[in-house]
Amino acid sequence: MADAVLTESDGGIAVITINRPEARNAVDGEVARGIAAAVDEFDDAGDVRVIILTGAGGTFSAGMDLKGFLRGDSPVVAGRGFGGITQRPPAKPTIAAVEGYALAGGFELALSCDLIVASETAKFGLPEVRRGLAAAAGGLLRLPRRLPYHLAMEIVLTGEHFPADRLHQAGLVSRLVGAGQALAGARELAAQVALGAPLALAASKRVIVESADWHTSEAFARQGEVLGSVFTSADAREGAAAFAEKRAPVWRGE
Repeated sequence: MADAVLTESDGGIAVITINRPEARNAVDGEVARGIAAAVDEFDDAGDVRVIILTGAGGTFSAGMDLKGFLRGDSPVVAGRGFGGITQRPPAKPTIAAVEGYALAGGFELALSCDLIVASETAKFGLPEVRRGLAAAAGGLLRLPRRLPYHLAMEIVLTGEHFPADRLHQAGLVSRLVGAGQALAGARELAAQVALGAPLALAASKRVIVESADWHTSEAFARQGEVLGSVFTSADAREGAAAFAEKRAPVWRGE
């Protein structure tokens, strides 16, 4: 049996691929554990600056493997959540490359990423209410923060499929590309992100994610706690030197 999760890394960009095309990349326990292990590996890898999550065979993910669910096979990793990523996403910038369907838990995997590149033929949806369930893997929490209230409600309460172009217009999809080009588009975007210094990228992501819960009176102090080590890093000195010397910086991640 082929590995349920495939990984590769090159040029500072890592790719995690859900590899169950025969099941529309439905997430079972093996997939969840595989994604969690890959995230741990790439978050610790000094040569990786950006992570891409995608699916094999022209589909991102149809969500939870319902047959596995009925067998008692949990697609949740303790401390990491559904798919090994929804409760604790990667520390490094992460891009979802979406072809085909991103439904239910599959949509929630994409919402766990920082950026979404989608094919113009991709479709998104949270059909859980039609199955007697609810989008508990981050859909109900993240979607209202990313979309206008009534659009988020429509997606959740109708369970309908929504085309990528509509979500692109609403700002959820970062880049819309031609059919079959989601991974290529994600690599192009990742290459732009990877030009940044590793410490600065991770810290900037952390501030944006965590500051949603910060009170205004404490926001700058808490930001300072996160960013302090960035401004005193070797990379900060290298960035300034590279700018002054009109050359590309050589980041060390320290």
